[in-house]
This record gives sequence, structure tokens and C-alpha cells, in this order.
Amino acid sequence: MISGGFHLMSCLKDVSTLKGDNYTEWRKKVELSFVYAELDWVVDTPQLVRPTEPVREATDDNAAWDKKRGDHDPVEISYSIENKRWVNANKKCMAFIKNTIESAIVGSVAECTSAGGLLTKIKSQFTGSSKIYATQVLKQLVTENYTGGSHGIREHILRMSNMAAKLKPMDEDLEIKPALLVHLVMASLSKEFKTFVVNYNMSPGTWDIEKTIAMCVQEEDRLKASNGGSLNYVKDHKKNNKSPPSKPHGKAAYQHQQKSFPVDKDTCLHCKKTGHYKKDCPDWLKSIMAKR
Repeated sequence: MISGGFHLMSCLKDVSTLKGDNYTEWRKKVELSFVYAELDWVVDTPQLVRPTEPVREATDDNAAWDKKRGDHDPVEISYSIENKRWVNANKKCMAFIKNTIESAIVGSVAECTSAGGLLTKIKSQFTGSSKIYATQVLKQLVTENYTGGSHGIREHILRMSNMAAKLKPMDEDLEIKPALLVHLVMASLSKEFKTFVVNYNMSPGTWDIEKTIAMCVQEEDRLKASNGGSLNYVKDHKKNNKSPPSKPHGKAAYQHQQKSFPVDKDTCLHCKKTGHYKKDCPDWLKSIMAKR
């Protein structure tokens, strides 16, 4: 059995079929499989060019011609050995790649004679979709909000860290540095963590993601303890608590219309003096008694 064959085939089951939305993960698993099988060298190594056969010049005597052929023979032998090694390795890698992608994708890729060339052509098909996916990941990162839930703040931060890690394989320039990720995490926290975030921003030091997780978990536990063991997170969106005025109906409508002027507190509606109400007004009481 040729070296690398068994190992590469054993990796086949670990590579998810390329369907279009999993290119980055698929490429990573394929390259890792080639490394395990010690065949990764063939991806970056072009096929050797056969050495040119020696030509006997008119001026070459037998000794000179024999020397030319003698010098060429070891070069030819070395080429034959290395070329056979390259052809066998390339054949395995080509078969491995084609058996880990959907048939529709295989048919859409132009014919290629090398594993490295095939990977390049496949990558070119997914460049556009990778950009779209990167945009989606970035948008989700900057708009992520922590609102509590059963998973807790540790899982929230780990999820954001995982999203950030997906960007670098797409493009080196999209890598989210740890310091920026920490700021994104702080920006995603709810209003309950306001003092905690302010203290972090005022402190001279910086945290890595591991310390951020530890400190956020500690702060969440403190907040829960100070609120009787639970914490109701307020979602960060504006609410309009003012309900539109309802239209009055029936008698209530008539009463509302009768009250057409403002009345100050402690003002008598009978004598218009302040300090008492109508029911306690002496003049009003006298007028009532006079009518009896």
C-alpha cells in the first residue's frame, strides 16, 4: 500500500460534504486531512517538468556523447521517481476533494489536473458567498444584545467569540482582535451592567476574553444576589407608555365637556375664593338654607 493512502481514506468520514454554505469549514477539514496523510505538499507543488533529452551535436565525439548521456541518466531517474510520487499523491487528493463536494459543484468547476488548481477554482466560486456571510457575521456581532435567559452570560460571550473566530479564515483583514472583541462584549451588555461597564472603561488595564468572561459572570452573580437571587433584564428599546386618549361616550362625554375651565386646588366653585371647597362654602350653604 502506498504511503498516505490508508490515512487519507480514514479521514473521508470526518469531512462534511461541501454544499455551498460551509466552504470555510470544509476547506479547513480537507487541508487537515492532507496533513494527516502527509500529502499536503502536493497542493503547493507543481508537477515536475521532464528533463530535456540530450542531443548529440555534430562536433561531439563518442566520449563527449557518452558523457552527455551519462550526466542525463541520473536526472531522468530522479525525475521518474519524483514524478511518480507526485502523480500518486495528486491522484489521491483529487479523488478525496471530488468525493467531499456535491456533484452539482463538481460539474460547475472547470477541468483541472492538479489538486492545488482544483482547490483554487473551488475557492473562486465561493468568494462572493463568503463576503456575504462575513457581512452577516459582522452585523450580528455589532448588534448582539445580552438579555439574560437560561444560558447565562458565559455562553453569550462564548457565542460572540465563536462568531469573531469565523471571520479570520474568510479574510485575514477581517480578524477581530481580542481588545475589540472585549469592547463589543461590553457594548452588548444590558442596562443592569451599566456601572460595571463604566468601571471597566475607566480602569487603565485591559482584559482578554477569558478574564472578561470571569468578571462578567462574577458581576451577574452579584447582581442576582442583590436582587433576591434572580434578575429581570430590561430590554434596551423605547416603549411608548402614553396610550391614545379614548373617545368619551354617553354621560361621561357630557360631564367632560362641562368642565371647560381649569380649577385651582382649594378653590370654591361657588364664590371663586380659595381655601375651601363648595361644600364648605358659607355663602353656598346660606343660599341653600334660603331656598328651603
